[in-house]
Amino acid sequence: MYRIFSLVIAISLYAHLGWTQAEIPNLKSFPYESPDSPPEWALLQRQLMQSLHLAAMEFVEKYTRPDGTLIWRDEWPGMDGSDDGYESFYNFPLYYALGGPKEIDDLARHLWEGVTKQFTEYGQIVDEFDAGYDWMHHGEAYTYFYFFGLSDPTDKTMRDRAIRFAELYFDDGTEQSNFDDEHKIIRSPLNGSLGPRFINTAEDWVTHRPILANYPLPYDDIPGVSSGKDWNVDDKFELILKALNERMMKGDVPLNLASTSMMLNAYMYTGEDKYKDWVLSYVEAWMDRVEENNGIIPDNIGLSGKIGEHMDGNWWGGYYGWKWPHGVRNKLEATTIGASNAYLVSGDSTYLDLPYSVIDAVSKVSKKEEGKVLIPHRYDQRGWYDYRPLQAFYPTHLWYMSRSDQDWERVKELVNPEEWSELRYFKGKGEERNTATWLGYLDGAAPDYPVQMLRANYKEMQDRLEKIRTDTSTPHHQDVHHWQQRNPVILEGLVQTMLGAPNHIYHGGLLHTSLRYFDPDKERPGLPQDMAALVNGIQKGGVTVTLVNLHPTETKKVLLQGGMFGEHHIMRVKQVIKYPYQFDTVDHQFFQAEIAPGSVVQLEIEMQRFQHQPTYAFPWH
Repeated sequence: MYRIFSLVIAISLYAHLGWTQAEIPNLKSFPYESPDSPPEWALLQRQLMQSLHLAAMEFVEKYTRPDGTLIWRDEWPGMDGSDDGYESFYNFPLYYALGGPKEIDDLARHLWEGVTKQFTEYGQIVDEFDAGYDWMHHGEAYTYFYFFGLSDPTDKTMRDRAIRFAELYFDDGTEQSNFDDEHKIIRSPLNGSLGPRFINTAEDWVTHRPILANYPLPYDDIPGVSSGKDWNVDDKFELILKALNERMMKGDVPLNLASTSMMLNAYMYTGEDKYKDWVLSYVEAWMDRVEENNGIIPDNIGLSGKIGEHMDGNWWGGYYGWKWPHGVRNKLEATTIGASNAYLVSGDSTYLDLPYSVIDAVSKVSKKEEGKVLIPHRYDQRGWYDYRPLQAFYPTHLWYMSRSDQDWERVKELVNPEEWSELRYFKGKGEERNTATWLGYLDGAAPDYPVQMLRANYKEMQDRLEKIRTDTSTPHHQDVHHWQQRNPVILEGLVQTMLGAPNHIYHGGLLHTSLRYFDPDKERPGLPQDMAALVNGIQKGGVTVTLVNLHPTETKKVLLQGGMFGEHHIMRVKQVIKYPYQFDTVDHQFFQAEIAPGSVVQLEIEMQRFQHQPTYAFPWH
């Protein structure tokens, strides 16, 4: 307790006294000069950074009230929806953390309070946390919350919430506990501030039924139910609901691994080991279940910790499991989130064996047609089925964490070869997944990718602004996804180019990156104004990055940190074109680069990855 209290006081003093970068202990600073005309990608990057601010303000002005609530209906039933409210603005604090205006960070916090208030009144949120939903939807919502730690770790309100939300997943010894410490299980797929939701009502599912009608049935043996469309037939829906309550709602599912991000969020505010220990023990519990189930992750664990306990002994058939509704996608996302978080706090890459087990299971029964690898996305009593290409996004994250040659070759094998060299821009509600061509860029096959991607992001921003301006719908006719489909703050290209990373896993993944930037003069996160950055190469032991100072008369200082959370140790750095080749010793988590006016500087940075405990603290904290 004393250590936590001291940390809070120290952070408050740093913020209050305005200590500058000159007081950062052991800071190495290196001047770099290489005058040149700015490359096109740098101009596009700065243009996008500027334009997103105006786009965000127009979006918020159109759809929100002065108190931060959405201009929408007075009532919203069921358990679904709060995630969609938060998703509408989820990347605003990340935009600020990349270098967007301070106004955006203030606005993001205001909108968070507004959505929390609004969905509390609707009934989905209790005590500022979702009352009881699954961790795919929790993950969508609380990614917004995690980004606050990147934008301002000194915000006591958000820090206190981070602790309180994480505490919901410690075993409190009551029947309302979300977690069972003995069996290392989250006790229901639906969980939250009111504890596990073992019994669902028709009211809980009322707004979600039309969506699930488009998916296969969760079970094929429900008497009188033969089609997904039966979700919309009241008497048949009662039979589906009965089956869900009897088979799915008691015990743990892989989807709950996304909760490790919430625990790690609290850890990076406080440094308290109990959150770290929780992450490691929970991920290890799932690894043990994979081993027990002959190398395949089971999708349902009973309340006594037994695989298939409420599913007639079947290891498949659980909530968001191997069969329903998305199949392999949810297993890959959740296991990659959990394993990456465990790797982040331990430095132990063997935790990646958990998502490897998923890829290995489906790869063993894959097929190849017309040069494309097809993997089964589902499993039930028929065996493996629903063969399709695997989206590059998932194996990309594994390679990015491991940097192993084997994972790189696996990605290349699974990716559509046509996407390796040509951008086929994917638009989503926020789950941007244009990773295949980004990998092709790193491999030298798509040299124009940075320009193409930044242009595509700018175009998507414009398209969403056009949707906003031509939107004549009324609140009563707007569905709960209305705003997130129009959020014009598109960041995937900025994350890839600036930070040298794939975009975070949308359903609750933390943003793992090679680098992070801070403005030491303004004492804030992100690239300074008039600066652009492009990670040109990613190696096992470092990265190559180009820094551009677009200002014609002023030198720009920027702090470069190893990893988003300071987890990587930077050994040394050299300017690539400088002769004779000379490395500057850093031996720290960060260093300062002083870029001369109008210079384009390429740096080769050597680092040892995962050497430090992750933290939200800025270098001057």
